Amino acid sequence: MTRNAPDRVTVRVPAKVNVQLAVGGRRPDGFHDLANVFLAVGLHDEVTATPADALTLTCTGPDADQVPLDESNLAARAARALAARHGLDPRVHLHIAKDIPVAGGMAGGSADAAGALLACDALWGTATPQEELLSICAELGSDVPFSLVGGAALGRGRGELLEPLPVGGTFHWVFAVADGGLSTPAVYKECDRLRDASGTGATTADVPDPEPTPALLDALRTGDATALAASMSNDLQAAAVSLRPSLAAALAAGTDAGALAALVSGSGPTTAFLVADADQADRVAGALRASGTCRTARTTAGPAPGATVLPQG
Repeated sequence: MTRNAPDRVTVRVPAKVNVQLAVGGRRPDGFHDLANVFLAVGLHDEVTATPADALTLTCTGPDADQVPLDESNLAARAARALAARHGLDPRVHLHIAKDIPVAGGMAGGSADAAGALLACDALWGTATPQEELLSICAELGSDVPFSLVGGAALGRGRGELLEPLPVGGTFHWVFAVADGGLSTPAVYKECDRLRDASGTGATTADVPDPEPTPALLDALRTGDATALAASMSNDLQAAAVSLRPSLAAALAAGTDAGALAALVSGSGPTTAFLVADADQADRVAGALRASGTCRTARTTAGPAPGATVLPQG
């Protein structure tokens, strides 16, 4: 720990949308290989780290009461993992200011983990190399490495093996926030059940290895929203809708309001709508709020930067 370490560090970290989520068959360890095309978007949580006698957490913002403040919180686990790597006691208070939907398929918990990791690294002056931070992220969860780097990336393995992707423009989005969350393991289990029920099988012997769609990667590279809309996909969408049939009405409402494309974000239940521009985003969001199919609708754009230490005022 350096002598001149700050006494307070705040990190801003983005939400994500999966513009493609290709899910391979169930592996013997129960996980699934993925081809996961991440795009970071401009909805953010902020994680503030300050010195404390012990590791403690607080949280404010929408649905903060749904965020666990015990050892199960990914931000707490991130602080402990970094402290262990450097032989330190995790004497830190972490405050999470939530704005990313909770349990919404937008990697809010993963974002908080990446934010806590970067904030503690700065607070403790441990100057951990980026590759080592990414290794800790991968141990914490499949989406955590992308929350650290942001932008756009292809995630392989369980999603944690990242390849940065070029993006040639700004893409505008509307996110419809549903009531309650969906369990990611439950959605994967339902995906396997649906595959078995269809007769195709659900194991790695039955399902082709997942690969990104070349047209989708080209659309990102050129910044072509219409082409991106035509090539987006989510192999977990049928499972999420099966578990939460009301999502079908939200998807239809956004499409009817003029969205270029609609899909469930990750494992849901947030639904994501790609739109042509900021004006159309406002119109689609208004229609979704009026439709009664969601709790609220948020507009934003991407790509957004990854976890970023904010200047202290």
